[in-house]
Amino acid sequence: MRVSTKLALLGALVGAASLAAAAQGGHFSAWAPAQKIDEIAGNSSELNTPFLDGCPIQSPDGRSLYMASDRPGGRGGLDIWVAHRQSKNAPFGAPVNLPAPINGPSADFCPTPVRGGLFFVSRRATSESCGLGDMYFASYHRTRGWGEPVHLGCEPNGPNSNLDEQGPSLVRARGRILLYFSRSVPVPPGTTAVPGDIYVSRLGWDGFGSATPVAELNDPVASDIQPNVRRDGLEIVFSSNRAGGIGGQDIWVSTRSSIYRPWSAPVNLGPNINTGAGETRPSFSRDASTLLFGRAPGPEGSSDIYVTTRDHVRGGDDDDDDDD
Repeated sequence: MRVSTKLALLGALVGAASLAAAAQGGHFSAWAPAQKIDEIAGNSSELNTPFLDGCPIQSPDGRSLYMASDRPGGRGGLDIWVAHRQSKNAPFGAPVNLPAPINGPSADFCPTPVRGGLFFVSRRATSESCGLGDMYFASYHRTRGWGEPVHLGCEPNGPNSNLDEQGPSLVRARGRILLYFSRSVPVPPGTTAVPGDIYVSRLGWDGFGSATPVAELNDPVASDIQPNVRRDGLEIVFSSNRAGGIGGQDIWVSTRSSIYRPWSAPVNLGPNINTGAGETRPSFSRDASTLLFGRAPGPEGSSDIYVTTRDHVRGGDDDDDDDD
């Protein structure tokens, strides 16, 4: 990665994280029974289709819903789409396909919007590619639109590997900018299931560095994938098929009282969210009161988008790990 590109990436990410970070704290009620997002009054019926619709995540202001879909009208198989609404309480309209240079003929998925840009995963083949799905960051300007995606680099100097990376999640806490994500792990020849583990990379002067596994979240025989971290860094949700679930990939949660402490033993989110189908790529809203995720197969398509909510019941004495 050229020095000028590194500096541009650092500037965009530091600015995005500074705007996005704030103390969360408090306590929450249990999650309500999940609903198919297009069946909530007013939301567009086109949020789910007979095709694959998943990887849902809200923008920081709550007015845009990003997703991945292979529905007709895209640029090449799995693309990133976005639906908009007038306010956080208004219904979402129909999704539109993001233009180049975000989408292209290769698979583009796992969008993660931050203020000022978008993380995503792509299988585009370039001279920078490490292997399968790599993580990129594209900045956004109101008048100039989307900038050229910046590849986050290959091991040992960057977080991407020759395997699949998925579900990037950006967190700023105590002056550190961290990128959580999952990575597929090598399996014996002939094995069909590709398990995954959760990793974290820290942003330095040379960009995001080599990633390390988050040991307390990873089950040695399960597929632990697509993490999303609450913006204070104290709660994480991810998809896993570990023992104790309801069926296939379920959504699990872990918490910690400080970013300096290990994550707690993951807990299954239960039947209000999980089913015998596969629940994948969960994501918090900015205030952590809404949780979006995909379910495969869905009643409408090969994967459908669902949403659940919870109440912020009271403030607490949680450790404030942001320095903004």
